[in-house]
Amino acid sequence: MRTIRSLLLPALLLIAVSGCVALRNNRDILFQTSTISALLEGVYDGHLTCKELKKHGDTGIGTFDRLDGEMVLLDGNVYQVKADGAAYAADDSLRTPFAVATFFEPDHVLTVRDVKDYGHLHTQLDAMLPTKNALYALRIEGTFSYIRTRSVPRQTKPYPRLIEVARSQPTFEYRDVKGTLIGFRLPDYMEGVNVRGYHLHFIDSERMYGGHLLECQADSIEVHLDRMSQFHMTLPEGGDFDTFTIKAAEPEEVGKIER
Repeated sequence: MRTIRSLLLPALLLIAVSGCVALRNNRDILFQTSTISALLEGVYDGHLTCKELKKHGDTGIGTFDRLDGEMVLLDGNVYQVKADGAAYAADDSLRTPFAVATFFEPDHVLTVRDVKDYGHLHTQLDAMLPTKNALYALRIEGTFSYIRTRSVPRQTKPYPRLIEVARSQPTFEYRDVKGTLIGFRLPDYMEGVNVRGYHLHFIDSERMYGGHLLECQADSIEVHLDRMSQFHMTLPEGGDFDTFTIKAAEPEEVGKIER
């Protein structure tokens, strides 16, 4: 028996180690830190650095410590779109209270034409999806005849709820601009953990300006779609996350925040 165990143990360890390596090497994962419900309640203190976030993906969106602007993670670079609408290269030491990222490897490339508005884009994309029950990352390239975005200014304690911040958020309009939309399309069952449906951020081709997408129009855009099969979420430890009353997000409130 001792001999058999001595032979089996190395083999079992090898299987276990191989499984861990396979999991670490699997890039088909949606990574998220904190929840949209926590953000809605005013949990704005950053807990994860941009440097750490980039270990979990090269493409994504989010916000910054004290809700200081909109995040665009593109090609492994983090950009901070501040309340003036301008995009700045974010330092690795900056922290985020909420972000979503993945290593982007598109499974499908689609062409969408005659985008009349943001809702019309949703309808056209939904009709092309293999299923609405999966997790998708999107990278959309093109020249937009019209783009409207917003950002949020840095907040001070005691932090207001996000719905209050959104009432005075600055918005920006751009015409005939070439750029990239980055974001995610998540199924209804993700509501409260994240935003169900589409959540996209924009940055122009020169990486000079952008923000959270509110509206868009385009003659033709190219949509790169990455379907993910795994979801990994980390939560803050301590601070407001431990003490605030974090309830399930109200769909109506999320809709007002997003649009």
